[in-house]
Amino acid sequence: MPSHLADLSHAIQLAVAPVFLLTAISTLINAMNGRLGRIVDRRRVIQRRVQDQSAHAHRADFDKELDLLGRRGRLIYFAIFAEALSALLVCVVVTGAFVGTLLHVELAVAVATTFILSLLALIVGLGLFLREVYMAVQAQTHWEP
Repeated sequence: MPSHLADLSHAIQLAVAPVFLLTAISTLINAMNGRLGRIVDRRRVIQRRVQDQSAHAHRADFDKELDLLGRRGRLIYFAIFAEALSALLVCVVVTGAFVGTLLHVELAVAVATTFILSLLALIVGLGLFLREVYMAVQAQTHWEP
């Protein structure tokens, strides 16, 4: 097998693992997007109750819940952002592996650094996601379903 085909074959082999990581990240983003949708739906329900004239007795409770939902929504938004950044960096890793192989340029340090940054963004996104889940569980007993 010619050397350039062997190099390309090796680059394809190296790109397979990051592509599986992209699948996992997209699944995480999908789950987070579902949570964000539920938060938005709940905010709409509470805002309608606040506008209802008979609900003024519970206004303080509604304001607390709206504040909590706002904080949870921001956490999920930033978690989705971090996961999307992670996915983008994984794409840069795969692209860098192919560009380095095709142009015979040594990009190992750049590819490794980008992959580490991708994993750090993944960790940040997961941490934010866990914080949002914790906040939801803690508040679960305070509001009516």
